[in-house]
Amino acid sequence: MKINQHNFPSKLTLSLLLVALLSGCAAAVVGTGIAVGAMVATDRRTSGAQLEDETIELKSSNAIKGALGDKAHVNITSYNRRVLLTGEASSTNDKVFIEKTVMKVENVQSIVNDIAIMPTSDLTRRSEDAVITGKIKASLLEMHGLQANVVKVVTERGVVYLLGKVTPAELENATKVARGVSGVLKVVRVAEVVPAK
Repeated sequence: MKINQHNFPSKLTLSLLLVALLSGCAAAVVGTGIAVGAMVATDRRTSGAQLEDETIELKSSNAIKGALGDKAHVNITSYNRRVLLTGEASSTNDKVFIEKTVMKVENVQSIVNDIAIMPTSDLTRRSEDAVITGKIKASLLEMHGLQANVVKVVTERGVVYLLGKVTPAELENATKVARGVSGVLKVVRVAEVVPAK
């Protein structure tokens, strides 16, 4: 089969296209890096605590998944080494096992175990929870006097959990915002309250 060379771009054209794409990617990577850097800068946890929280979540999730597989749907949220467990387990024994497993993970200081004993939630319910979380986060970003990334929001079966290192006023404002979002059944405040500066 004969290939017509006029149907293919020249090396120069390909080189220019590659440079343009890489330049765009570099800008996107730099932009993403700046955004992530800004989020880290506004977080009241130390960078070490942030890394430990990510490690706690990953190690806990792997240990539970390895032991229980699909018998439980567990969300692990660590903030400043304080762990929130939400989701569903098939039995009280599984709920207790999950808490004990997470407590063994290095750097865990305390646990709030709010896992329900019931069948695992379906994709529709989880999607609704994600929408609620998104609406609350968007409303929090619009609030004056509240830094981005200070309040962490977790939603499970319509129950909203507020985490973070917050002042009493910030916690009150975040609670009011969460309660005002459609679909929220209850707001649980598990945030660490710190004095206002």
